[in-house]
Amino acid sequence: MKHIILPALMVFALFSCSKNSKDSITPEVPNTTSAVVPDVYKKIYGATSITSDGTYITIKSKGLPDHTSPYYATTNNLYENFSGTTFAGATFAKNPNSISEKNYSFKIPLNPKVAANHQATPLGAIGVSLNGVPFYNQYAGPNQPLTNEIVSFDKYWGHPAPGGTYHYHVEPLFLTTVKASKSALMGFLLDGFPVYGPEEFGAAVDESKLDIYHGHTNPTTEYPNGIYHYHVTNKDPYINGSGYYGTPGTISQ
Repeated sequence: MKHIILPALMVFALFSCSKNSKDSITPEVPNTTSAVVPDVYKKIYGATSITSDGTYITIKSKGLPDHTSPYYATTNNLYENFSGTTFAGATFAKNPNSISEKNYSFKIPLNPKVAANHQATPLGAIGVSLNGVPFYNQYAGPNQPLTNEIVSFDKYWGHPAPGGTYHYHVEPLFLTTVKASKSALMGFLLDGFPVYGPEEFGAAVDESKLDIYHGHTNPTTEYPNGIYHYHVTNKDPYINGSGYYGTPGTISQ
């Protein structure tokens, strides 16, 4: 008689969690189609999904900042009272809006190219940052400067619009000082070209060498062969100048 012994396999999975600091939450890893999504887009850690159809990258996000803000509800663990000075030394004055969850879908060109006709950036979202929060342009309204809105920027230099859409008009300070560095990739505009911080390889960007769209072509960490990219700076136009360098995709929410 033959005896057959079937071994039993026991698999133990150990899970651990640690309490996040108040200034940050760790988001879920976004769902991606790894076969077609280049690794650079996976740096958008605030996305809920990142997919590609071979022509466009689609980035979905809830638009919620992963840092503290006085614009969160007081019951939210990322609520933090804030007073003092904010961007450009302005004395903080809270606006009446509160942060609310959105369902953004940013559709950007996979292989961006310079546009024959450069479109002006609209009011509202013009791109997406690494934490899934939208970038806005340099205006508070049609051709109205940010002068009166700057006072309402929280300690990480963002604020919500009516309807709860939290956004950055200027340097996303949480990304440049907590999550990454001032030379790091900050996100992408809707035309598919990347946005970097106010420094390049550790040195402050010379704004006089940026073009009218607030960018230039140089090698970067992610694009060692060079690519056109925008730079965030602390002077108007802050993120983007006279329109998109490339042809923008679309956004829905």
